[in-house]
Amino acid sequence: MKDIDVIAVLQDPVRRRLYEYVAAQGREVGRNEAAEAAGVARTLAAHHLDRLTEAGLLESGSRRLTGRSGPGAGRPAKVYTRARVERSVSLPARDYRTAAELLAEAAEQAGLDAGLCAAARRRGESLRGAAAPCGGLEEAMELLAARGYEPHLEEGEEGEEGEAGRGVVVRMRNCPFHAVAERFPPLVCGMNLALLEGLIGTDGPVRARMDARPGECCVVVEASKNNQR
Repeated sequence: MKDIDVIAVLQDPVRRRLYEYVAAQGREVGRNEAAEAAGVARTLAAHHLDRLTEAGLLESGSRRLTGRSGPGAGRPAKVYTRARVERSVSLPARDYRTAAELLAEAAEQAGLDAGLCAAARRRGESLRGAAAPCGGLEEAMELLAARGYEPHLEEGEEGEEGEAGRGVVVRMRNCPFHAVAERFPPLVCGMNLALLEGLIGTDGPVRARMDARPGECCVVVEASKNNQR
């Protein structure tokens, strides 16, 4: 199925609500949960979820939602997650990905990491404009959501050598530069961090830092050290 046909599948408003809900969870979602979230009957939700799977927008599997196993645990239920494949449409056809990969390859070979990060930080500052650095995590989430990062709050992990936990952090389920970052991770992830430092600010109550985790953006946003106490 061509990308334009896949994207057209989301034209149905119920189907789109179901897709957006599943995508936003970052985990497996059952039919009952998805139906309740979309405000439709389970049978209708099942039909649309399977249609999204057929189109390649979702992936499906099965597991017991009760958390139990063995006799009396119930039958496995069908569950859905967002597919990792990327879809895009450009009319007329454009190929910015190849250009980005060629530029990244040239920058990496020439050792231009520092220059790229400096340019990315300036671009972030330009996007922020005259606004002050982000005043808190909620404001940072609004900025990140507007740029497609799909931010969500999560409890921070415990620090090294018994250090107190970091508190709540903002993680991001989507990396807007994912395709190029897969091929040139140090270069592109460094650029991404610099861009977000410029966008969010480095001298305000929140800060961006590198904390890569599979399947998510390599950067997290948290309260700066002076605001964690």
